[in-house]
Amino acid sequence: MITQETTDKVLSFRDDRNWKQFHNPKDLAISLTLEAAELLEVFQWSGADLECREKTDKIREELADVVSYSILLADACGLDLDEIVQAKMNRNAEKYPVSLAYGRSDKYTELAKNKEKSHL
Repeated sequence: MITQETTDKVLSFRDDRNWKQFHNPKDLAISLTLEAAELLEVFQWSGADLECREKTDKIREELADVVSYSILLADACGLDLDEIVQAKMNRNAEKYPVSLAYGRSDKYTELAKNKEKSHL
């Protein structure tokens, strides 16, 4: 859970350095993507080790960067992260009802097809 205190700390860090002038949505989206790629790199060539427990410190660091850039991008776009995540979860709940999605990794379009087939 990201608290308002954490959000304020990220924004204050930016503001204390007068960096808001550089933080347009395009550049923040690029930075967010680059940080997400660095997070993905932690798992590259990990073979059978799907959890990478020995790399937890690096995962924490890169994930913190992804979240920080998400906060900055939301701020630059005038979006409330809590509000948009809640709205997305509500949409996801409609697309992935428990009765169809439980224990399945299918995309919602496939779940819907399977539901239609089961009614035939």
